Amino acid sequence: MEHSLRRKQIMASTEERIRQLVADNLEVDGKPLSSSLDLGVSLTEVGVSSMDVVSFTKVVAQEFNIEFSREQCPTINNLQELIEFLDSQAA
Repeated sequence: MEHSLRRKQIMASTEERIRQLVADNLEVDGKPLSSSLDLGVSLTEVGVSSMDVVSFTKVVAQEFNIEFSREQCPTINNLQELIEFLDSQAA
C-alpha cells in the first residue's frame, strides 16, 4: 500500500515538474504553452517545432538528471508517455 502511495506522489511530482517546464520553455506563435496542456497530445500537434521539441528534451534530461537514448526518443510520443518514462527511470 505504501509503495502505491509513493508511486502516486512521484507521478504527481513528475507531472507538476513537466507542466512547469512546458510553461517555462515552450512557445507557439510567441506565446507560452499553458501548463494545463492536455498531456495526451503531442507537442508537435499543438504547434511546437521539432527543433523546440529537441531543445525541450535536453531541458527535461537536465532537470531529471537522465539521458535519452536514440532508441527511447521515438517511443515517447506525448507528455504523458514522457512522464511515465521518467517515473520508470526513478523506480
